[in-house]
Amino acid sequence: MVKRVAIIGAGVSGLASIRCCLEEGLEPTCFERSNEVGGLWEFSDHSEEGRASIYKSVFTNSSKEMMCFPDFPYPDDYPNYMHQSKVQDYIKTFAQKKNLFRYIQFETLVTSIKKCPNFLITGQWEIVSEKDEKQESTIFDAVMICSGHHVYPNLPTDSFPGLNRFQGYYLHSRDYKGPEVYQGKRVLVIGLGNSGCDIAVELSRLVTQVIISTRSGSWVMSRVWDDGYPWDMLYVTRFASFLRNALPSFVSDWLYVKKMNKWFKHENYGLMPLNSTLRKEPVFNDELPSRILCGTVSIKPNVKEFTETSAIFEDGTVFEAIDYVIFATGYGYAYPFLDDSIIKSRNNEVTLFKGIFPPFLEKPTLAVIGLVQSLGAAIPTADLQARWAVKVFANSCTLPTTNEMMDDIEEKMGKKLKWFGQSQTLQTDYITYMDELGSFIGAKPNIPWLFLTDPQLALEVYFGPCSPYQFRLMGPGKWDGARNAILTQWDRTLKPTRTRAVSEAKRPQPFYNLLKILLFPVLLLAALLAFH
Repeated sequence: MVKRVAIIGAGVSGLASIRCCLEEGLEPTCFERSNEVGGLWEFSDHSEEGRASIYKSVFTNSSKEMMCFPDFPYPDDYPNYMHQSKVQDYIKTFAQKKNLFRYIQFETLVTSIKKCPNFLITGQWEIVSEKDEKQESTIFDAVMICSGHHVYPNLPTDSFPGLNRFQGYYLHSRDYKGPEVYQGKRVLVIGLGNSGCDIAVELSRLVTQVIISTRSGSWVMSRVWDDGYPWDMLYVTRFASFLRNALPSFVSDWLYVKKMNKWFKHENYGLMPLNSTLRKEPVFNDELPSRILCGTVSIKPNVKEFTETSAIFEDGTVFEAIDYVIFATGYGYAYPFLDDSIIKSRNNEVTLFKGIFPPFLEKPTLAVIGLVQSLGAAIPTADLQARWAVKVFANSCTLPTTNEMMDDIEEKMGKKLKWFGQSQTLQTDYITYMDELGSFIGAKPNIPWLFLTDPQLALEVYFGPCSPYQFRLMGPGKWDGARNAILTQWDRTLKPTRTRAVSEAKRPQPFYNLLKILLFPVLLLAALLAFH
């Protein structure tokens, strides 16, 4: 009997899940509360309860070659970092080309997901959905939750004494849509994440003054990396990942801080993170240091308290006559349709094996897709998570015992604390995580074998960007175009910027640079021996 799978949400995780169900011969039904695919990337000029919300000027922080579906490259004339409207076009095109729309029930809200009475035997779930005020109950063999983690705003009003008597306006960043209404005003942005910095930089051209208040500081990175290449095409590589994990931690930490401080000295801009060696996600903003230099944005410590019209910071300074406070304080996890104890099974923390499977479920028939965060992009991560999850549903992969899963979760929590610090997000190292998932389904690239059989490809896979195509290069679900996509990824990267071609395009040569580094001590030694 074909297994029926319910998928909650038609954003990138939901679309990846529909496609993977079809590849595995399962029967998906996707419930989407809005009238469009794309989830977070679908812009609306007002925020709606229970839906992700972005501002109009959002651009991606991952470059196009690193954030595509692994068998579906972006058009080669697309810019490397895309406006949200371009990403949304791509997502729609993917859904059309893969014929996914027929499996989606739009404007349908899932109100409840409960285990069936015979769950111990069947592992089935009862899903109650609502459309046009009519409720319907359906039984499914498995559930994939793809509703994202940018839906329920974290608005920590209790942490700021005096906010209740503040006479200006305050809002969460999800309700910010554009700068026009703030013209000539004085604005305080609380939080130094990507949204907080984007909003502050955008406002700095129109408002009288904008201040960012931060508790712990953050590294700020430019999308434009060494020699003008996209940051992730150079930073997210297997060789770099190997070095980061193989070097002693004091060396790795020193190199990390040196690299992060190379663009500008963070201590001179009030941005230096309290714990500078933590690999917390940096902020990506190409303009923030320049705005600080121009005096249009200032950085302050945490707010100690609010008065009727001003904010007093922990260093005793005051920002007076504030018109607006924008809380860019992130989001909380919530699945109102599901019993909390299933996902937060321990200490009210999200407890999931590999960030996907609840370890205490008697039958592994529920998966959470797209919750894990890393320096890698969401689309390829969701694709690989969904590929593994559907194989577990179809019984072609099995999960370890509950105890083994809990041991793994404990070990990962320890590593997470060491690398990323205390945070609510499920953060992980991108390449390590992708390889782990890939090895479960036989899709992890076999590097030694590639060096023996296809050295040109092996060099690009190991020393070049760890692009999504690598995870559909071999094993089940492999894509015949993957080899060519990897070998031509730099052509698609350079095409949109070479609109005035003067000379040959220059591609990075990481392997040859490494050879030069290694040859230097050899030549030095040879020279010393020659003089003796």
